[in-house]
Amino acid sequence: MPKLLTQPVRIPVPGGKVIDEHVGLASTGERSVSVAHMVAPAGWDEPYQTPDFDEVTLVLKGTVLVDHDGGRLEVHAGQSVVTGSGERIRYSCGPDGAEYVAVCLPAFSPETVNREGE
Repeated sequence: MPKLLTQPVRIPVPGGKVIDEHVGLASTGERSVSVAHMVAPAGWDEPYQTPDFDEVTLVLKGTVLVDHDGGRLEVHAGQSVVTGSGERIRYSCGPDGAEYVAVCLPAFSPETVNREGE
């Protein structure tokens, strides 16, 4: 039977980015996948990370920048990017900020994102 999820769980993060998780460990207890809607302000960035999950990022507005060991990808509205588990990456956004949806397999957790410096 379908299950209506009426309200995401807001996950607090520094730097002004807003994460609303619709499915995942924080919101529904789901371990196999997480789905989150994110809004990042202009100039937002985060440390490099080497996650233990694959991630699909679908950009709705603005530009998400993905730094990786081979360079940088600019992911614009209407585009998406897939990053693999164990890949060293760093997310940031363009001068207009960004709005995007992230799907992580298995689900995101603070313990499996492996951010540098934490």
